[in-house]
Amino acid sequence: MVSLYDQTALEALRKRLRLDPRVIRKVRSIFLRSFAGSVQALESVPEANRPDLAEAVRFHELELAESRHSVRDGASKLLFKTRDGQSIESVILRIATGRSSVCVSSQTGCAAGCLFCATGRLKGVRNLTTAEILDQVVRAGEALAGEGRRLRNVVFMGMGEPFHNEDNLFTALRQLEGADGFHLSGRHLLVSTLGIPDAISRLSRGFPGVGLAVSLHSARQEMRDTLMPLTRRWPLAELRQAILERNKSGQPVMIEILMLDGMTDTPADLVALTEWLSGLAVHVNLIPYNPPFGAGEAAIKGSSESTVSAFLAGLKKAGFKATRRYSLGSDIGAACGQLAQR
Repeated sequence: MVSLYDQTALEALRKRLRLDPRVIRKVRSIFLRSFAGSVQALESVPEANRPDLAEAVRFHELELAESRHSVRDGASKLLFKTRDGQSIESVILRIATGRSSVCVSSQTGCAAGCLFCATGRLKGVRNLTTAEILDQVVRAGEALAGEGRRLRNVVFMGMGEPFHNEDNLFTALRQLEGADGFHLSGRHLLVSTLGIPDAISRLSRGFPGVGLAVSLHSARQEMRDTLMPLTRRWPLAELRQAILERNKSGQPVMIEILMLDGMTDTPADLVALTEWLSGLAVHVNLIPYNPPFGAGEAAIKGSSESTVSAFLAGLKKAGFKATRRYSLGSDIGAACGQLAQR
């Protein structure tokens, strides 16, 4: 069978079945933009061709094994099974303003091994295919369409470091932006990375309109390397230069700081951060620490409310745009750092 997300194979199938190109475009539009499902998409195909296309095309790459819904904040966690039996998680975020987003995974785990993240403890990491990435978007879109809501944003903040799966990430972004795909504006797409300078430069060249978030967490190299051991490969000076180059396209960068008691929230951290950010077009987002879901006493602790407020005020006083994030889905293990194939 041919995946609906594989445009090359789908075009070869169209020629073999001698279908008008408009037939395939309409099927993909109904499925990828309206999120109306495979049945309605196939109903748009001429009746004589419908059985052949239904037999030859695979619409979904993932099996939805389980979904959990927060009783507090409108988040839903979706557990998927891949065709080779791997487990991945995505999160639907229903913002109070009415906007809806999906947080998608790019890998079955993560090799970064960050101290604060449950995903980094998983074994057997593999890259997701483009079809597996995009099917998370479609599944979320279908779920929201069933509620009378519209999927607005796609953020690569799920399991995995997106730039470790760069080829499939970029192919997915092309379909998400493309007029023959999901046709989403780049301002509704966001890639979050621990900060790989060369990959950031390639994203900037290939997708200047797509948003970028960098998990900086600390502007002190030693502390950053402690929290995220993989970042030892990329000095902060190189990361800063990549962000500066991206700013030339007119795109500000979201800088994420995980607020950890005594580790990233001290006056020295604030000074180091404001100095490092000087001259960059950024929006700083302060993130609460979410202990691994179901864990007992954590080795690290989140900052107090008063400390976060003081840190936020210090950033604003220094002239930076800054906000604090309120995590959704922590009661179902769906908040940042909690995705662990449960």
